[in-house]
Amino acid sequence: MGFRIIGILGSPLLSGNTARLLDSALRGASDAGCEVEKIEVANLTFRSCREIFYCREHETCAMKDDMIAIYEKFRELDSLIVATPVMTMGIPGALKSFMDRFQVFFMAKYVRKRSLVPESRRAHRRGLYLGISGMKVPNVFDGAKMTMKAFFSIVDVEYWDDLLIPDMDTIQDLTTRPDILESAYRKGYEMGRLLVEGST
Repeated sequence: MGFRIIGILGSPLLSGNTARLLDSALRGASDAGCEVEKIEVANLTFRSCREIFYCREHETCAMKDDMIAIYEKFRELDSLIVATPVMTMGIPGALKSFMDRFQVFFMAKYVRKRSLVPESRRAHRRGLYLGISGMKVPNVFDGAKMTMKAFFSIVDVEYWDDLLIPDMDTIQDLTTRPDILESAYRKGYEMGRLLVEGST
């Protein structure tokens, strides 16, 4: 079985510019020889974290919804790509709620000191953040990057690289900017190449 890279689409638009960016990166990872899977947060059924702390003692969440299967995927993935627009100088609410539900991983790693990620996978798990902002203003990605770095750390993924696209209100359609889509493809390809060549 080959290396698996999961792409998380945090945008509520399933066929918009953020999705195009993610699809390009996943295509690159696939071309490099990895198995890829896209998870669309907008299509998941789950509730926000209620902080009942069931996960302080257990390796899962008390709320039985779509997140339970997601946890298993995150234990076994080899690298991770998260693509999201900037909203209110941060990330969309559904994606933030998705990330907050990883208290299951937080408690295991930082409280019980026993990560849910197999030791054999931790060293090569890389994270790529693909960000889009409508506006071109200073520090527009700072909030999202801080959240992404915290999330990657919680799930034992190294913040490896990012591709940040400002001024989408001017660009509007990424299909008019094949150079940007090619950059996403190249980053996905490099992520996959590092996994495949690192195993030989």
